[in-house]
Amino acid sequence: MKYPKIKVKLVGKNGNAFAVMGLVAQAMRKANLPKTEIDQFHRECMAGDYDNLLRTCCEWVDVS
Repeated sequence: MKYPKIKVKLVGKNGNAFAVMGLVAQAMRKANLPKTEIDQFHRECMAGDYDNLLRTCCEWVDVS
């Protein structure tokens, strides 16, 4: 996991792909990550299907 200190709760939230990416990106901005990192996260999320999106989120931050 790249950023284990960034915690994002997805349980009970909107499961729409863009909503999930938005929640994680918002947490990344709050943690003051550089825009280049957030852009890379978005590219990796959009490089596949919904399962890829969830896998990518779990690889970048602590998801619960």
